[in-house]
Amino acid sequence: MAYEVEAPKYVRLAQTLQRRIEDGTYPPGTRVPSENQLVQAFGMSRPTVVRALELLKRDGWLESRQGYGTIVRGRPALVEHKDRRGSEALTRDETQTPGRLIEVGQVPVPARVASVLGLPKRAKVLVRRFLVMEDGEPVELVSSYFPAGLAEGTELGSVDLLGGGTRAHLEARKKVRFDHVTERVSARLPERGEAELLELPDGVPVLSVLVVACDASGQALQVSDVLLPADRQELEDTYRLN
Repeated sequence: MAYEVEAPKYVRLAQTLQRRIEDGTYPPGTRVPSENQLVQAFGMSRPTVVRALELLKRDGWLESRQGYGTIVRGRPALVEHKDRRGSEALTRDETQTPGRLIEVGQVPVPARVASVLGLPKRAKVLVRRFLVMEDGEPVELVSSYFPAGLAEGTELGSVDLLGGGTRAHLEARKKVRFDHVTERVSARLPERGEAELLELPDGVPVLSVLVVACDASGQALQVSDVLLPADRQELEDTYRLN
């Protein structure tokens, strides 16, 4: 039996504000209602409102300007270049990628993934973990997480290699539409199992690229944690200045 878990209040509020930005209720360059106004309008507590606004700021929909308040930036700009890990995590064809499938199955949702998906800490999610090889050397460990309800009726839970990429598979099977991707890069020491799979010496950190793929409403459809050996990476990005 499948159980649908409702997203936390702050996530639902953030999604509502996103839709209002999308439909022009809050145009780019204007101020969003104050915290007090949002508390009164939605009947939510101030901590819930503050958390929703912080989520939108983190993902690039809003920004704070000293002396002016919280400003609408609009839809986050999508920067495309050859090193984008988010696109690869969504479109990678496992049948055509050197490497091997490490794990498939339902697992307790990791804390940082739970907050993005709006799930309680003890919820279960489906994970596909794939180790990418290059010239016989492990170069990426990709753990992709999907809400259990979304994965039902798909081949995501199969131990067979998935052709065509997860995005195309979900859009075809579940009639969802991927709209935008947010990537968050951090560095940490790997867990023992991660270090063994990536063949890392003791003390070598990994870069973690947390890839959050959402639909137009801001609902996360897939979260991928891409681990890269820090001693083998050089990340470069190009962007325009406003």
